[in-house]
Amino acid sequence: MFYNNPLLIKLKNKLYKKKKIEGIVKSTTKGFGFLEVDSKKTYFIPSKNMKKVIHGDRIIGLIKLENNKEIVYPKILIEPFLKKFIGSILKKNNIIYIQANYPYIKDLIFYRYKTSVFRSWKNGDWVIAELDTHSLRDNNHFSINILKFISEKNDPLTPWNVILSKYNLEKKSPKINFNYILNNNNLKDKRIDLTYLDFITIDNSNTQDIDDALFVKKTKKNKLTLIVAIADPTEYILINTKVDDIAKKRVFTNYLPGFNISMLPKEFSEDLCSLKPHVKRPVLACKIIIDNEGKILMKKTKFFLAWIESKGKLSYQNVSNWLEKLGNWQPDNKKIKKQILLLYKMYKIRNMWRKKNALIFPDNIEYKFHLSKTWEILNISVEKRSIAHKIVEESMISANICAASFLKKKLGFGLYNSHSGFDTFNAKNAINFLKKYNIIFTLEEIMTLSGFCKLKRKLNKLSNKYINYRIQKFQSFGEISLIPKPHFSLGLPYYATWTSPIRKYSDMINHRLIKSIIIGKKKISPPDTNIIPQIIHRKYKIRMALKEIEEWLYFKYYNKKKSDKKKYQANIIDISKGGIKARLLKTGAYIFIPVTYIHKIRHELNLNSEKGIIYIKNKIYYKVSDIIIVSLLKINNGNKKIIATMIN
Repeated sequence: MFYNNPLLIKLKNKLYKKKKIEGIVKSTTKGFGFLEVDSKKTYFIPSKNMKKVIHGDRIIGLIKLENNKEIVYPKILIEPFLKKFIGSILKKNNIIYIQANYPYIKDLIFYRYKTSVFRSWKNGDWVIAELDTHSLRDNNHFSINILKFISEKNDPLTPWNVILSKYNLEKKSPKINFNYILNNNNLKDKRIDLTYLDFITIDNSNTQDIDDALFVKKTKKNKLTLIVAIADPTEYILINTKVDDIAKKRVFTNYLPGFNISMLPKEFSEDLCSLKPHVKRPVLACKIIIDNEGKILMKKTKFFLAWIESKGKLSYQNVSNWLEKLGNWQPDNKKIKKQILLLYKMYKIRNMWRKKNALIFPDNIEYKFHLSKTWEILNISVEKRSIAHKIVEESMISANICAASFLKKKLGFGLYNSHSGFDTFNAKNAINFLKKYNIIFTLEEIMTLSGFCKLKRKLNKLSNKYINYRIQKFQSFGEISLIPKPHFSLGLPYYATWTSPIRKYSDMINHRLIKSIIIGKKKISPPDTNIIPQIIHRKYKIRMALKEIEEWLYFKYYNKKKSDKKKYQANIIDISKGGIKARLLKTGAYIFIPVTYIHKIRHELNLNSEKGIIYIKNKIYYKVSDIIIVSLLKINNGNKKIIATMIN
């Protein structure tokens, strides 16, 4: 009886006139939106009111009651979501429009703009722009400032140019005036001449930035002496110089499909510092003694400065084929042949030792884009890690273990890679989950390094991919630490990398610390704490850029195969309320299967994202790690997503 009472409605409206609320705007594809106050409370924003705001804006809104429904009227802009952004030009009837390239705001098109860029704009041009005026804050309209032209629509390098611009990453390797470079370190007299030893390098056939060389020999007591020699850019690059500042800013060499963007100027990374064959080069070396069981005799480890001369640049493929007795390639001489065989022996005993006493990362399949000279995608191939890859990896891991121990003993600090396994909350969740499979661990046990290793070895024997997936979800993320901490995922008490100083600035930092100890420097300072968030942030941007460039390339590749009715095998990698995310085994492309293409009767379907399981009529039908058969339905041009359907 009170529902339509005019007095009550009037009173409610009077109260609501004073009700203001702060939150974040969430848009929908249907024009209307919501103001999200917290994870539990949202308020409706009708389409007409959404025209004043952008998805992601933090605003204060006035709540009014209309037709007995709470409606938000945006009033004050606290912080705009859209600041600097990537957009594309739409040209209609000689009028220029700019469309922002962001999820949820792709329908937002700006027609008011200003720019200092002199260009006759073309349809599809990509640009960097910034929001100049906001409708809620300035004069009831949006306008932008076009800052920079990125690329034309049909430029074959558009995927690289646009995504690198989006993450504010460099598009080219750095250039400097190379003539000013001098050897300022005066360490020639401190270097041991090892140019007579048969060092070899093993890398991809087209690699130019070669930063590691290996030599191994048998001792009289049947032990192995491995010398890992690492390129020494700090022989030429002093701290706080121009080149050092470049490396500090870039942090990593950026490896992308088709080309690399180096951390250092290529005069350093591919020439002066690269361990090219038959050229004398300065190195930082580590001598490692390995016993018959594969254990490193840590007390006999030695770091020193040296000169070496690589006796051969070998490729992963040739070395692996030769060891597996495939193909026609042969080592150039008996000395190189001997080195390969001894390195293979070293790999086997060290790998066996780590399986028993530490942990081995599982072999992950990688995918390679094969591009034409005009940047068209010719093919995508599966790249499995070969024996030669594993030989080099085992050598580098051994050297990094030694560096971590050396820095801990001599300084007590450095840049350490660490992983804590589980936090307390997730350790409890993992224990409860494992109980269902009769795998029993205590909280105290699972949170120790030895307990974590025991769990991982047990799961490896079990070979249940679903259990491994769930346990992986409970694990913490890797970290970088200034002090020695355990690396649970490697099963090691501490771990510090130093073997890629021409590709990773963190390795260059550890290089300098190790060299400071070797030359007897009295006052050695720990790395600046600010470098850690910089490394983490840069790594994130590079990883996201690579992911999005690959997404774009997959989009281009499969866009040509629209009419392809083929069936594909795919691995389920995630389950959400909206559907299945999977990866095609043939090419590595990520696909999405919406709920409607999983099962026709929606109420019979239950997608449990937490467990990674899909139930149909309360029975388990699919779970994460399952291999399913799919066919591709369509390619979404807006978000570059590949939509697929299940084939039962």
